[in-house]
Parts: sequence; C-alpha cells; structure tokens
Amino acid sequence: MKPTSFVPRMAQKMAGSSWFRVVGPKVVPPADKVLTRLTGGRFLLSAAIVPSLVLTTIGAKSGEPRLAPLATLPRDDGSFYVVGSNFGRATHPAWTGNLIAHPAATVMYRGRTVDVVATLLDGEEKAAIWPQLTAIWPTYDRYVEVSGRDIRVFHLMPA
Repeated sequence: MKPTSFVPRMAQKMAGSSWFRVVGPKVVPPADKVLTRLTGGRFLLSAAIVPSLVLTTIGAKSGEPRLAPLATLPRDDGSFYVVGSNFGRATHPAWTGNLIAHPAATVMYRGRTVDVVATLLDGEEKAAIWPQLTAIWPTYDRYVEVSGRDIRVFHLMPA
C-alpha cells in the first residue's frame, strides 16, 4: 500500500530531510503519545500518513513501561513488522534495545490492545520483508543511507 495522496508524499519527502531528522523525533512521538492517551489509541497523527501503532515495551534498564508510537506493516495474521529507523539517526532507538532485553510487549493498534512477542529479524528475514516495508514508507531506504547502521526490524507476533 503505497501512499498516493499529496499529504503522504509530502510527508515522506519532508521525513527524509536532514532538518526533520532533528525536529521530527521531538514533535511526532510526543504528539502521538498525547493522542494515544486522549483517544485510547484510536487516532495517531502519524496514522494519517502511514499505518501506525503504539508499542509498549519494558525498559531494558529501568524496568518501567515505555511507549513508542511507530509506523507498522500490519499482517492479516494479526502480527506486525516495525522498523527501528530512529528517523535516520546514527543510534538505534531505545525501544529496540528494550525488545531485545524483554521481547514480551503490548501493541495498541486502531484502539485494540494485543500482547505480542518480538523477534529481531536476521539479515535474510529482513531482506525478504524490506520491499513491503519500503512500499508503505519509502523513506526507510533514505534512513539506512544516512544512519550508517544496520537498522533493526522486528516481527511482533500475538502472544
């Protein structure tokens, strides 16, 4: 499902810019966290552009619940794929380390909450799903290029 309307195309172009990699992480996730609380997860700002969910992980160091609004590739079997792009920054997002330390998590998607277990994809698995991920958010390729790191991809399967 490739976004074809004007707004998603413009959002993707903007998301690949260097200034957005600085500003985006300070604006988009906090706005989505507020909207999650206000709407019970039924509406996310980012969902207007790309399929999105809110992932709740257990902090690897703190042991506390941590919310992360993320773009997702939802599957017919009730599972999800998520990408640790971190807006193309050089470091992995904290939620990926949390999933590695504690693979059990919770997903809120379209107002529905699901317990999931995360699996970090290896190179071959990631290569197989990557074309579908970039079909929903082509900017992932730009994030790989500018981040200089192997971006983590997780499969979230219902527990």
